[in-house]
Amino acid sequence: MGRSRKKKPLLEKLEITDVAAGGKAIGKLDDRVVFVTKVVPGDIVDVQVNRKRKSFYEGYPVKFHKYSDLRVEPFCEHFGVCGGCKWQALPYEEQIKFKEREVINNLQRLGRVELPTHQPILGSDKNKYYRNKLEYTFSNKRWLSMDEMSSDEEITDKNGLGFHIPGMFDKVVDIKNCYLQPEPSNSIRLEIKDYALKNDLTFFNLRDKGGLLRNLIIRTSPTTGDVMVILSLYYEDEEIRTALLEHLKNRFPEITSLMYVINTKANDTISDLEVKLFAGNDYIIETMEDLKFKVGPKSFYQTNSLQAYELYKVTRAFANISNTEVVYDLYTGTGTIANFIASQAKTVIGIEYIPEAIEDAKKNSQMNNITNTRFFAGDMKDVLTTEFMDKQGHPDVIIADPPRAGMHADVVEAILNSAPDRVVYVSCNSATQARDLSLMDEKYRVTKIQPVDMFPHTHHVENIVLLEKRGDI
Repeated sequence: MGRSRKKKPLLEKLEITDVAAGGKAIGKLDDRVVFVTKVVPGDIVDVQVNRKRKSFYEGYPVKFHKYSDLRVEPFCEHFGVCGGCKWQALPYEEQIKFKEREVINNLQRLGRVELPTHQPILGSDKNKYYRNKLEYTFSNKRWLSMDEMSSDEEITDKNGLGFHIPGMFDKVVDIKNCYLQPEPSNSIRLEIKDYALKNDLTFFNLRDKGGLLRNLIIRTSPTTGDVMVILSLYYEDEEIRTALLEHLKNRFPEITSLMYVINTKANDTISDLEVKLFAGNDYIIETMEDLKFKVGPKSFYQTNSLQAYELYKVTRAFANISNTEVVYDLYTGTGTIANFIASQAKTVIGIEYIPEAIEDAKKNSQMNNITNTRFFAGDMKDVLTTEFMDKQGHPDVIIADPPRAGMHADVVEAILNSAPDRVVYVSCNSATQARDLSLMDEKYRVTKIQPVDMFPHTHHVENIVLLEKRGDI
């Protein structure tokens, strides 16, 4: 006989008091924290626990006794199912208050370093249609709503084109209208689905691996109006592929880059595959001040273009670079920050793990006639050595924009050994940023803090910190 499982408790009339990382909210039961999905502070709910630990519970609401006064009606018909914009039930002004508080709490509680008075969070002027890139998935077994599941009518239309349900790799929500990316994104997606259904094209089966149409990536530039479409197919069928792409080309003359990729792998990533050009250019252009940036099918570019400009302006102001100074831009990506600040510096050294990104960074410098940047590919902790700095010049300023995991301890050690006057630390995870600040506290003090919201209606938040060398070191 199998082991009997203890029934998970139902918590009645739990008051939700705060928000937590990951888009969840918090209630308290005695001394235990309860993490709850799909609620906002001020709600009073019955919570079904689905995960039980000594110090916390996790659960979901099964009954609302009182709705929070903070609540607003979500504007998207897919809210609560698609999982992309979990905070739509909170007014935007409240969202950024919670984000700001989370950043400061993390720096205080986890970093345990002395902090200056921080600047109020910089909200996004646009909180709809702010993304420049979306990826959709085709599925021949789309997510069915409760109404569809309980209906007596046979469901014949099971094809969907949209987003993965969180935590369910083989379920896709068929998206009617998405508020994340401006037109022609929605129209292109709907047209492709309509064409596929009318012409009996097969949608991918995520579990059994079969079907022609696999993924759709759309990139748009709010600064130039360029549009890139990448169609991912599970196998090559030249006649069908050409007809579909020709249809898109004629239907949407605003597409400036029309591309495709054949992906026969088990996963959806195209970073290791050849993306082929069907029509137009193999890139789109983004602009920032007087700079142009080429964005290819695999290039990284901040997905909120307009707010990225605000982020970089703060970064540049915090760095306060003079034309006699050497700047190191760590985790430079395609060199956006490096090229953005180059006109103020003597030399900018960009370092990045991904070789293709470094090639993009070099091309972006060339396109903008920037001659004082140098870019290097490799693991940060291996590249950033004393020998490297002796050869390239010791940094007066270091700018670091690491991934969510933060900086490797060896990289922090290398920064401390190089002893720049200033370090500007841009982070998408204030918890790991706080950890790294504590490692640098002996030699550097935090003098400025600026949270920046890049992703409205989500729990994600960026934070910029200026560290200055302590006077006695």
